[in-house]
Amino acid sequence: MADDREILRELWEGRIPVRFSLPLEEVDSGEEPESIYLMLPRLSYFPLVTDKVNKHFSKYVNQEEATEMWLAYSEQPLKWHYPIGVLYDLYGDKDSTPWNITVHFQDFPEDEILHCPSKEAVESQFMSMVKEADSLKHRAQIINNMQKRDHKQLWTALLHDRYDQFWSVNKRLMESTGDDMFKYIPFRIYQIDIPNIQKIFKPCNTEGEEQKLGDLLHECVPHLWEEDTFTKRVVTHGIEMTLNTPIHRGGKRSQIEIVSTTLPREIRHRI
Repeated sequence: MADDREILRELWEGRIPVRFSLPLEEVDSGEEPESIYLMLPRLSYFPLVTDKVNKHFSKYVNQEEATEMWLAYSEQPLKWHYPIGVLYDLYGDKDSTPWNITVHFQDFPEDEILHCPSKEAVESQFMSMVKEADSLKHRAQIINNMQKRDHKQLWTALLHDRYDQFWSVNKRLMESTGDDMFKYIPFRIYQIDIPNIQKIFKPCNTEGEEQKLGDLLHECVPHLWEEDTFTKRVVTHGIEMTLNTPIHRGGKRSQIEIVSTTLPREIRHRI
């Protein structure tokens, strides 16, 4: 358990170097603003960590034409309700740092991303995810037995990047009881230009054997296999995963967030 907690702390402390800049066509002040550089938590969400970015760049745009701030990478609008680390694993260039993100105040892409009216919208999204995961793991028994202050502590710890405060509550949601595994494994598979995938998946097969990541991918995305070879890169928290990774290990987090991206043919995974 101690080893698990150290791993969880390392995941929590994962950071991504990001450079924010405003496109010249949106600059209205006649003076090009300096870029902003930040180290952002992989587990957080952009609306929680970009107040400084909004305040800095909003001074340089035409206020009459300005809309809600939104972010893009290489002209790809970034979904605010995806964790920052998931977005980076989907779109970021690992061979080039920092991650260059463009800040926009015009032409909000209504058909591609949701509006984020406030941090309360992020809180609602986050808590819905936590409740959904516990429903799959513990039939919602743990989350329903928590007090309102426990829910608020989870949120404020995420908001203010406080691992110990977060863990003191979150550990109750992450652990199986006794010798019992979770009822189901909560997960999401993210792919570019495709809605994320969620399905019911048990930690053990009908023979009682613990299922592996490869088993989950076989069941959930069979079209991405060529015989016994998986044709995509599989990443979680920036770490490329092997297909024989026990899927129950991912239950130590609220849910397993799997990013599937293009993998060169010569190094495709086999089982």
